[in-house]
Amino acid sequence: MAVPIGVGVIGAGKHGLRYLSHLRTEVREFSVAAISRRDAQAGATQARELGCAFFADWRDLVACPAVEAVVVVVPPTLHLAIVSAVAQARKALLIEKPLAPTGDAAREIVEHVRRAGIPVVMAHTLRWNVAVRAVRDRLPVLGELRALVLNQRFEPSPLEWLDDPVVSGGGILLHTGVHSFDLVRLLTGREVRRVWCRTLASHTRRTEDNFAAILELDGHPALVDVTGCRDTLGRSGLIDVALTGGQLLADHQQHWAHEVHGLARTPLSLGEPVPTVREVLRSFAALLVRGTPPPAMLEDGARSVLIAEACRRAAAAETWVEVARLDPS
Repeated sequence: MAVPIGVGVIGAGKHGLRYLSHLRTEVREFSVAAISRRDAQAGATQARELGCAFFADWRDLVACPAVEAVVVVVPPTLHLAIVSAVAQARKALLIEKPLAPTGDAAREIVEHVRRAGIPVVMAHTLRWNVAVRAVRDRLPVLGELRALVLNQRFEPSPLEWLDDPVVSGGGILLHTGVHSFDLVRLLTGREVRRVWCRTLASHTRRTEDNFAAILELDGHPALVDVTGCRDTLGRSGLIDVALTGGQLLADHQQHWAHEVHGLARTPLSLGEPVPTVREVLRSFAALLVRGTPPPAMLEDGARSVLIAEACRRAAAAETWVEVARLDPS
């Protein structure tokens, strides 16, 4: 087997630990070369346990010769500076969603990466979810799309920084909504033209934790509704697709999917749930080792941010708002 690719992970907190766990045990194309996190004491302890280098400053991690690829698992307000440095260093990049706090920042990130020509995976993890994939596989055989409804429900987050817009860049529209906005594009094969949105802050104080949006597709009359709630004790991720030849119902959180005709429901075969973070890392490895294109590109992340930004503007103005375009490569 070839020598593993040295990976540096920026952000080794709650979500970053998932990446580190899979990197250690299940993705043999990589080895953990270095980590960086704000909590220097915790980071140094983690690095000793992992047998890798620790850098209190992420810039030193990016510059480290042993780091050939960078995994970024930090708040999106830090992404532009990090991606700029990674692109300048010509190193491969895996970046978590949301790509950026604003559409302008997302565009700038895309431009940095395009100029550098570095390989990138956008970790819109639901694209690797087996329920989502089962629904997408059945869509072509069930006729014309008439309506799509997506919702996500979560308990309030214990992460205090999520309710600090200076750090988080926004609330549920940005941090959870981008998942659903990306699924709209994935499942319909269309871009979103304009949006209408309402938001609510019921548990949070400085950002929204509930939203309801109507999305108009570019060149397609299907009705699309997307909602999100992070102030409940339940967790779900409902997908409801109405087509002329039947209905698809699924839940990407609870791991089930059905095809519906009349009152009859037929379960879709899903197999066992798969850890989507592990699958994202495997796609990253496939991109670097074999040149296999990943399911989610950087532009997908940017377009989801542009939709979230339009929804935020629509909620503030209480009117329909056009979604800004991303220049093609």
